[in-house]
Amino acid sequence: MRSRGNERDAVRQAEAAADGVPVRRCILSGEREARDGLVRLALAPDGRVLPDVRAKAPGRGAWIGVNRAELEVALKKGRLKGALARAFKSADFQIPDDLPALIAAALERNALDRLGLESRSGALLTGSDRIETAARSGQLQALYHAADAKPDGTRRLAQAWRVGSDREGSDLKGLALPVARPILSLALGRENVVHIGLTDRNAAKRVSEALDRWLHFIGPDPVATPCETASQGASASDLSGDRPAVNVHEEFE
Repeated sequence: MRSRGNERDAVRQAEAAADGVPVRRCILSGEREARDGLVRLALAPDGRVLPDVRAKAPGRGAWIGVNRAELEVALKKGRLKGALARAFKSADFQIPDDLPALIAAALERNALDRLGLESRSGALLTGSDRIETAARSGQLQALYHAADAKPDGTRRLAQAWRVGSDREGSDLKGLALPVARPILSLALGRENVVHIGLTDRNAAKRVSEALDRWLHFIGPDPVATPCETASQGASASDLSGDRPAVNVHEEFE
């Protein structure tokens, strides 16, 4: 008899397949999810296991869908090493002690890079007045705030969004990101970014996917990242030494 967990697994896999979305299996939980919601781990040339959040590294990879706390437990108890050995079909690799931190930093960088790309494409608004105007006119598709945004400002924009979306009385509101305004400003190449609005539906979807993967991994109560993180460029290759963990010119399945 199929368990409820297996039934849910099958439903998710079927839904993803119906949408033409590649599905992968988490090596720790055994659950199958859409590939874009998981994190790929790959072997660097020096044998270290490093995050490959854009799934570009050549060679055999392994996928995880657990959050940081779950990964840290698996790392401590040796379950991650065993799962990776089966996935890589080899025990000739090294797992960095700070792998969870490397993954969190890579996912953060990926999410901030996505915000920067949408900013340069013109699909992203900053400045509370501009966002409020777009919200009240029904153009706003997504709303985000810096971790240090003032509550009065976030409430005002949320109310404008509800009015413009004809959803007064609902719980529609923006999302506070676990980074402060200096980091958002640096990522977007703009000054004093406190609030972010997206007016293009596709851009909002792309940003949501990048943010969801990051926020799922770091968990519900992340600590706001210090300002110097963004200036250092917290990518896997930057944090892990001289050799890059990925080859961005080659796609690997």
